[in-house]
Amino acid sequence: MVIFVIVLVLLILIYCYGTRTFSYWSKRGIKHDPPIPLLGTSKRQLFWQLSHAEIYHEMYCKYPQERYVGYYLTTTPLLILRDPELVKRILSSDFSYFYSRSVHPLDDRPELLLNNLFSCEGDLWKFLRQRMTLAFSSAKLKAMFPLIISRAEKLQLLAADAASRGSEVDVLELMARYTTDFIGACGFGLDTEALNDDNSIFRRIGYRIFHNTTRDSIVMFCKFMMPSVFKGLHFFSQFVEKNMMDLVKSIMVQREYKPSGRNDFIDLLLEAKAKGKTIGNSLSEAVSGTPGSGELELDDELMVAQVFVFFGAGFETSANSSSYMLHELAHHPEYQQKCQEEIDEVLARYENKLSYDAIKEMNYLAMCYSETLRVFPPVGYRMRKCTKPYIIPGTDITLDPGVKVVIPTKSFHNDPQYWEEPELFIPERFHADNVGKINKNVYLPFGDGPRNCIGERLGVMQSLAGLAALLSQFSVAPGRNTVRHPPLDPAVFLVQSVLGGLPLVLTPRKKNM
Repeated sequence: MVIFVIVLVLLILIYCYGTRTFSYWSKRGIKHDPPIPLLGTSKRQLFWQLSHAEIYHEMYCKYPQERYVGYYLTTTPLLILRDPELVKRILSSDFSYFYSRSVHPLDDRPELLLNNLFSCEGDLWKFLRQRMTLAFSSAKLKAMFPLIISRAEKLQLLAADAASRGSEVDVLELMARYTTDFIGACGFGLDTEALNDDNSIFRRIGYRIFHNTTRDSIVMFCKFMMPSVFKGLHFFSQFVEKNMMDLVKSIMVQREYKPSGRNDFIDLLLEAKAKGKTIGNSLSEAVSGTPGSGELELDDELMVAQVFVFFGAGFETSANSSSYMLHELAHHPEYQQKCQEEIDEVLARYENKLSYDAIKEMNYLAMCYSETLRVFPPVGYRMRKCTKPYIIPGTDITLDPGVKVVIPTKSFHNDPQYWEEPELFIPERFHADNVGKINKNVYLPFGDGPRNCIGERLGVMQSLAGLAALLSQFSVAPGRNTVRHPPLDPAVFLVQSVLGGLPLVLTPRKKNM
């Protein structure tokens, strides 16, 4: 009897704890689906039944008359935005309320790899952003371009080998090898041989970062439910953390903590470290209204974390977007032909060699890439956390600190309210004459505001270079195993990635035979 009472009391306590926030949206009159104890409305996310982006898109479509929709990620209240003006407010105008990304619940002392520019918070983010902005200047990007070209040429050789076997080629895997090899060269100054090795350490790390395992789901659930209790658990596996730390530190030691002249990302970090501390106004002023100051000095662990996010962000997003563009062009041969004619024409003016200036002149290729980012944004949603009480404009509803806001990029990019026939792939939407008509609050492939993607230009540049290199020598077409609208992989966190790859047929162009 005593055991029964103890078990009953424990169950009641767990139930109370697991439902303690579930009146949050109903009290504010915000529509939402009924939550389940402990799981909230996120059961299908946690059990990999649907990807995060698909879940938020489903909620977006379910309540078409609302400006926003309530949601519970376990017991954390989330507000899914449907109003472009609110998106602008959250990302830009009212940034001081929502400067925190809070993709992961962060402790006072986050694990090593979470101290990166994408996920870190407060003054650390502010000062890192100041330092890292210089690393992505036009001059720095142009200096990196020879490294990109050498990888693009290797991509052509690998594609030729695959095409010679007469079988379908998984272009997602092909472009993943290219971007991994590029990141190895531009990030680490290494020849990773990712293009020739299915099992390269870089390829394995890149895959492991974004593809969740059962271990990752358990950790995520525990961290979201009780972050203070489970602060000893790390989101990223020891395999990722240890290999990144060992690799980056060994390179820095080899270079004696001095720039080597390779113009890669580690060189840029070493240059930033050599400049000493960054000192400036603290973000605490944005929260408390009281002026303050802060400082940042790059140490080994901070530098490892920045190289990690450079690797992770550049690898998965660029591979997914560039391969999906090939998938679309395979189904639209008329657009593919226009891309190839432009590539041929531009390269003819540059002695048939890829270069920084040549890529800048490939306008139609860039239009196709922009449309791909609309149809299939690599980051399907963005998240911000409220840091101080915020009254939703035009209402008397107050969001409390800790409430998270979701901007469903995938949904805005595919809403017929903002795009004519959004289900169709139409590159001309991004012609110079039409770009000014696009509401930038509903086209957010790289985010917006102070926390937009710092590596946007580098990511676009590497993708366009790889696509130009491939399309200059090959045509792509659907194969027997090609799925027109492939399903998303629900085990991939944050970014969108298709399940089962993107098999296409690669055919050498006659002009190259």
